Amino acid sequence: MKITALLTAALSATLALAQQVHVGYIDDNSASFPEELNGSNFTYPWPVKLYKFQSQRQDLEMAFMDVPPSKCAKPNGKVAVLLHGKNFCGPTWEETARKLSGVGYRVILPDHIGFCKSSKPPSYQFSLQQFSFNINGLLQALGIPKATIIGHSLGGMTAVRYGLMFPEQIDNLVLVDPIGLEDWKALGVPYVDIVDSYANESISDYNSIRGYEQATYYVGQWQPSYDVWVNMLVNIYKGPLGKQYSWNQALVVDMVLTQPIAYEFGLLKTHTLLMVGDKDNTAIGKQWSPPDVQAKLGHYDVLGKQVAAQIPDCELIEFPDLGHAPQLSDPVTFHEKLLGWLTTQ
Repeated sequence: MKITALLTAALSATLALAQQVHVGYIDDNSASFPEELNGSNFTYPWPVKLYKFQSQRQDLEMAFMDVPPSKCAKPNGKVAVLLHGKNFCGPTWEETARKLSGVGYRVILPDHIGFCKSSKPPSYQFSLQQFSFNINGLLQALGIPKATIIGHSLGGMTAVRYGLMFPEQIDNLVLVDPIGLEDWKALGVPYVDIVDSYANESISDYNSIRGYEQATYYVGQWQPSYDVWVNMLVNIYKGPLGKQYSWNQALVVDMVLTQPIAYEFGLLKTHTLLMVGDKDNTAIGKQWSPPDVQAKLGHYDVLGKQVAAQIPDCELIEFPDLGHAPQLSDPVTFHEKLLGWLTTQ
């Protein structure tokens, strides 16, 4: 009994310390922030605010936008949080944020730590749990007890982990072509050392980023508007914190390869919408895998149905002719489906 009491007390103290060091504050004096913030000079569509907090014994800044309901809409009292993917930033969700704001949502668009206008720590233990904990800390600092979490790609993988960690703080969960629908390493993707991954990230440029996105996100198609998102990344890779950004990205690649969520979909307790472009072929590590492994990976037309069947309360919406970014390649259809589902919840 004494041992149990001691363990309980120690655990309570540990949790209290974790909460204490994560306490932060919101700096919304955007007029004082330089256009180039934490290595990114991309112009954001709404004022940038900073959530300043301590994590892993470091002082960090999480950049985010806080979009109120549109003046033309009646506020519905709900909040939507939009989580970006690895090759994107908060602004990539701009059109979706405007649609949600237009029907009464308050919309929060954060940049994950290590990305975009947020801090790029030279040393950080990246994990989906840490990402989720950071986002939850932001919402607590904003006084938001509950929200609809919408995540794309890496943001979708993070949203699943967030849903497993904070189910009581979620209204609805929306996963847009999330990565992590399968366990790539279990399917044969060889491990790549982080230093080698860093070397690959360091040579990223317009051509390499566009080539990947054109083949994977847009099913071989390209529109001039897509260049905005490519150049947004190029400017960070080639900017003053490019080396730290490349290192953070290498750590993120290692994170998604070694922290699968594929075995936990059945544990989700939230109302979930899974939105999938059937021609999406995203698979982390596919490019350095042998041909027989490559052939097994990234079949979203199959994975979407398999994962939707595992999630207890899930609806699947498929886009037969779209790839990894349906919100950008066919925004009209995407937003019609998204808002249609949200209005029924």
